[in-house]
Amino acid sequence: MARMLRCATFICLALAAAASAQPTLSELLENKTLAELRHFEEGFDGALGVAAIDLTTGRMVGLHSDTIFPQASVIKIAILARMYQAARAGQFALDDRVTVQPDEAVGGSGRLQERLKSGPVTLTVRELIAAMIEWSDNTATNKCIALAGMDGVNRMMDELGLRHTRLRRKMMDSAAVARGEENVSTPEEMARLAETIYRGKLVDNSASREMVEILKKVEGGIREGLPLDIETASKTGELPGARGETGIVFLEGRPFVLSVMSAFIDDRRTPVPEVTRIVFRYFEKLAGANAWGNRLR
Repeated sequence: MARMLRCATFICLALAAAASAQPTLSELLENKTLAELRHFEEGFDGALGVAAIDLTTGRMVGLHSDTIFPQASVIKIAILARMYQAARAGQFALDDRVTVQPDEAVGGSGRLQERLKSGPVTLTVRELIAAMIEWSDNTATNKCIALAGMDGVNRMMDELGLRHTRLRRKMMDSAAVARGEENVSTPEEMARLAETIYRGKLVDNSASREMVEILKKVEGGIREGLPLDIETASKTGELPGARGETGIVFLEGRPFVLSVMSAFIDDRRTPVPEVTRIVFRYFEKLAGANAWGNRLR
């Protein structure tokens, strides 16, 4: 009799555990989104990583989200953060004027290299930061790195718990590239960095708001993958064989952060717009319904 009771108790506990393990409706929707991302990945020529953070619940959806990828210009978000931290610490003021010399010009993105052909250019620190983000100007970026310090950027990432996010070289340093010294991070860590900015916790509320406004000026693949009325704040990055972007999507009722990274790809195809469309459909459904999937609008 005692043995039968033990068996019955075990069966009841097993049934209860099975019932508690059943996914919620939102988890079923999340699983379908992950399946869509995996299906896209199967046909994608290269390595892909994705992290999306629901800014309402804090829940993250990810695909290879902890894999380390080269960042290209997406690393400029980390430099942006450090610039504001250093300014708040009194290392310099955002309105200080800085002169860039012609011999400091580097190639790649940006407009400063052309202006420097006519002689030195003087800008405020705030203008240097804006050029680094909006135009992805590499000359301005290197000046920002000189001001904020490469060690300072990495120390700040450590303080934030982003230990895979590393600034290892200045822009357009071909010798460092040949040595394999890439600027790196993971989709999750860059998404967490953007989340910290969104929540006003990076340096302070005022600095975070300024950073968001600068990032809103970037035209990238995330914006391309969204309806025209959805605002974004992001930073793009590209290298031969790699594309990425990290940003905030201001979807009414369900804002989210999205970080997309890729490597070993065909340079003619970036994954960012299509990944954005997949992830946006997921959050749009959550935004327009209650917890039971009953559409509210």
